[in-house]
Amino acid sequence: MSKTILIQQAHVVNEGQIQVADVLISGELIKKIGQIPAEEAEVIVDGRGKYLLPGAIDGQVHFRDPGLTHKADLRSESRAAVAGGVTSFIDMPNTRPNTLTLELLAEKYRIAAEKSLANYAFLLGINGDNLEEVLQWDTSDLLAITDDGLYFSGKGNILADRPDMLERIFSSHKGILAIHSEKEEIIEKNEEEYREKYGDDVPVKFHPIIRSEQACYEATERAIALAEKHGARLHILHLSTAKETSLFRNDIPLKEKKITTEVSVHHLWFSDKDYESKGTLIKWNPAIKTQKDADGLLEALLDDRIDLITTDHAPHAIDEKLKPYFQSMSGAPLVQHSVVCLLEFHKQGKISLEKIVEKMCHNPAILYQIDRRGYIREGYFADLTLVDLDSPWTVSKDNILYKCGWSPLEGTTFHSQVLKTWVNGHQVFDQGSFDESVTGKALDKSKA
Repeated sequence: MSKTILIQQAHVVNEGQIQVADVLISGELIKKIGQIPAEEAEVIVDGRGKYLLPGAIDGQVHFRDPGLTHKADLRSESRAAVAGGVTSFIDMPNTRPNTLTLELLAEKYRIAAEKSLANYAFLLGINGDNLEEVLQWDTSDLLAITDDGLYFSGKGNILADRPDMLERIFSSHKGILAIHSEKEEIIEKNEEEYREKYGDDVPVKFHPIIRSEQACYEATERAIALAEKHGARLHILHLSTAKETSLFRNDIPLKEKKITTEVSVHHLWFSDKDYESKGTLIKWNPAIKTQKDADGLLEALLDDRIDLITTDHAPHAIDEKLKPYFQSMSGAPLVQHSVVCLLEFHKQGKISLEKIVEKMCHNPAILYQIDRRGYIREGYFADLTLVDLDSPWTVSKDNILYKCGWSPLEGTTFHSQVLKTWVNGHQVFDQGSFDESVTGKALDKSKA
């Protein structure tokens, strides 16, 4: 039986406010918020001077399970997630085999129920191989369908490059289509140009020129135009350029938007200047671009043109990353460090705690219509994280929890630290220690 837990006198960051309050957890749920007598609880947690946030919901991860578990698996990466204050995640379909059927989707949920310490959802993949079948299936209970990551398994799988397929989906699918937005034709032309100059060993600093602003902008502009033509629901994953932010609106609430987007932490944290020191460790698709892009993305996040913060957590074995440019795998691990990256921006005066919580907790729940999560509210699931904003530490091999064992943030000193994390009322993480006796739950769509 779970014990009743009272978190006392924490600075509760929730729904645009910060207030000192007690939070009482009973079973899986938040029972009461306010001034609560200690006698009502079996376990007391001293929150004085600390900040209590809703657990972050990471809307885009690649946890590699099943089929690619030499890189990561649902246990290892969910462990890293909860240590970083992330209590729920949405996983992409480019596992092996690609998640292109409802049977394969159900298998991922089965594995997660056994292994994941965080709450979980999995997106169904859609491409040219299964498009007609997906449009016939009942996908109303799924958070979204997506093409993300599927381009690795063959040319022509980026839907943003296939207006014929987008037209077909938008004309009949009523739910969210989340897409990777780059134009392959432009990328391929740029690749040819740089191969002529450098052969196979193109310096990685040219990655944002090969996977260019133009490739991103033209794909996103076209996808949005097609979605608007059909009144369809489109979500653009991991926006990477300042120019693209002009395509999104901030004059209506998120729940009324049909066209939405997100920014991943690395597109805010790094810039093209970091390729010199980090090399292929920060090779992501879409590419990390200029400081002007990073600044423009942050500005759009703050003024609500960008709706979510995600990680696009995509671990690879280190030897897969440290190859020449064209052979190096794209993606890197981030889910353990996303919350502290944003808290560092807060310490630098770039973003408020309330806005961090809005973009990492509230908005994913709104956008994907997730039932009773993302907020600190009575009757909601007790997905919570307690952080210390004045507790410096440095990322090193000793404290990296990713199965791949490395991070592009190694050597970075953060000034805030995640102390404790609760998932469905169960304290799964406590200052470096884990209680793995209870696994997370599948994220349900709200029926409201």
